[in-house]
Amino acid sequence: MDAVHDTPAWVLLAYLVSGVCFILALRGLSSPESSRRGNRAGMIGMAIAVVTTLITHGLGASVVSGDRSVTAGLEFDPLSLVEILVAIAIGGTIGLVTARKIQMTAMPQLVAAFHSLVGMAAVLVGAAAFLNPDAFGILGPDGILQVSRVEMGLGVAIGAITFSGSVIAFLKLNGNMSGKPILLPGRHVINLGTLVAILGLIAYFTQDQDPWVFFTVMGLSFAIGFLLIIPIGGADMPVVISMLNSYSGWAAAAMGFTLHNSAMIITGALVGSSGAILSYIMCRAMNRSFISVIAGGFGGDAVAGAGGEVIDRAYKRGSAEDAAFLMSQADQVIIVPGYGMAVSQAQHALREMTDLLKEEGVRVKFAIHPVAGRMPGHMNVLLAEANVPYDDVFELEDINSEFAQTDVAFVIGANDVTNPAAKTDKSSPIYGMPVLDVEKARTVLFVKRSMGGVGYAGVDNELFYRDNTMMLLADAKKMVEEIVKNLG
Repeated sequence: MDAVHDTPAWVLLAYLVSGVCFILALRGLSSPESSRRGNRAGMIGMAIAVVTTLITHGLGASVVSGDRSVTAGLEFDPLSLVEILVAIAIGGTIGLVTARKIQMTAMPQLVAAFHSLVGMAAVLVGAAAFLNPDAFGILGPDGILQVSRVEMGLGVAIGAITFSGSVIAFLKLNGNMSGKPILLPGRHVINLGTLVAILGLIAYFTQDQDPWVFFTVMGLSFAIGFLLIIPIGGADMPVVISMLNSYSGWAAAAMGFTLHNSAMIITGALVGSSGAILSYIMCRAMNRSFISVIAGGFGGDAVAGAGGEVIDRAYKRGSAEDAAFLMSQADQVIIVPGYGMAVSQAQHALREMTDLLKEEGVRVKFAIHPVAGRMPGHMNVLLAEANVPYDDVFELEDINSEFAQTDVAFVIGANDVTNPAAKTDKSSPIYGMPVLDVEKARTVLFVKRSMGGVGYAGVDNELFYRDNTMMLLADAKKMVEEIVKNLG
């Protein structure tokens, strides 16, 4: 006996409009100029989906008629509706307070935490559907419908992987766990064996809905999420974030089928596919294999052997006064922001420096590496927050050829993405990763807190010791503010 849900046409239309809004949101977010419009479209789409779901709350009291399960009508449960609204209010308040208080430096951790919540939500929905299938309209004469068992098993598995993987990513990004890869002996065999066991149990779950099968799938999925992420080094975290974003989308889509909610299916599929595409783009930007990303622990062996040693060599040190003079005399300055800028919150001072240079007749551009910072688009968001014109911001492939004709490259806290070793040193863990060709500029000004640290990949940057490089050793924000004073 199949469950047929006689959903009103206006509900389907509302979910369709919601889905279109989500597509327009993704389209808008593809460019800084249209990102605000994309955000508005996404918020409108989500509002339509949530309101439609609340209005149709209670639609689903089923009456068996012959061999079909038909809807009895719209039956609101006021108490249940109040509980839902209270939950929405609590969650919305937490989200609002968090968004207002969170520092941009902690944004990657926040994204990882939100991904974990999406994954856990999928797990909880799957568990609720398993324990009370009749309330979800997935109960047949022989127990839970077979197709629903597949949806439920996949949704719970992907959600659990997303949750535990995101927790590990959060701990690494937040410094609670070492950013270095943690390599377990025989990890690839363990991971493959666990994944095969999960898929095999989901297949068995279609024939036997014994609780031990369901909860074993859940437990193994939590474990594999942990095992997949701990071997990944900190330098690869931007790819991990986009990958977990994709996982959270597929978990939501699977639960959408269980809930018979087309809005969740559309939204989850959009998030899952866009996250997968972004992961692929990020892998290309870091010269990584997309398949090895999915398998987990990519780049682990190489990074583990890097050692993170700092080279003891002579370097040229400069001051804010030197930097101000060199940039004011230049025809073109290219600024390369990195995580160091985010840590010191230097973007507003950088915008002020840019304005002063433009008043001197200097052409100023910003070069953004796809994996600069700790998450995709991290630098773009920071510069947008400081109202840096979108026309001044360029991606790697659009600006790399200009460094050779540039007087000054001003690098502020970007280490691994400017390291020439990626092009020359085959033993380096970042070898093969496309980097910004800042060393080709006539002069490189490199803002760094001290010479004692290395980049997130754990390797020193040979650019520091080049003849055309001048090191500006100080907190990034303080250094830029000093440069502004000297320009003024």
